[in-house]
Amino acid sequence: MKALFPAEFVDAAEMLLAELRRRGLRLATVESCTGGLVAGLLTEIPGASVVVERGLVTYSNAAKSDLAGLSSALIDAHGAVSTEVARAMAEGGLVHAPVDLVIAVTGIAGPDGGSAAKPVGLVYVAVASKRGPTLTRECRFGSIGRAAIRLASVKAAVELARRAVTSEARD
Repeated sequence: MKALFPAEFVDAAEMLLAELRRRGLRLATVESCTGGLVAGLLTEIPGASVVVERGLVTYSNAAKSDLAGLSSALIDAHGAVSTEVARAMAEGGLVHAPVDLVIAVTGIAGPDGGSAAKPVGLVYVAVASKRGPTLTRECRFGSIGRAAIRLASVKAAVELARRAVTSEARD
């Protein structure tokens, strides 16, 4: 059977997991528009259970509140697709899971749901760590298609997580 993800994604995930394993760190994901694809990529790697503790799909605003502790006021103030919500998802994951690092993703994969202010292809990724500052990234992938936006979001999430772990090494 072929791999579910492109080889470059699997390679990046393997490097992230190896570094986390080397440091004895555990990871969780809190995902919206990716619907669990980040956790899916990470668990594509044999032995991932040493590092990956859980993956939460918080597709609805209620799930973001119930599973990651986001307040409805935060979501109402900034919208579910925002830096503030991505950051709160990641930081809430740290509170609600016995892990050292959390990757969060929220965005508009389309083909509907976009607006002039928040177009299809707008995605926010955040990585919270118990050992360093929360990193965030805004991605504007454009209207490249739902599947392509979701995959690009997974790639961006793993890249940001690797950056977070690497920056911890310098501290």
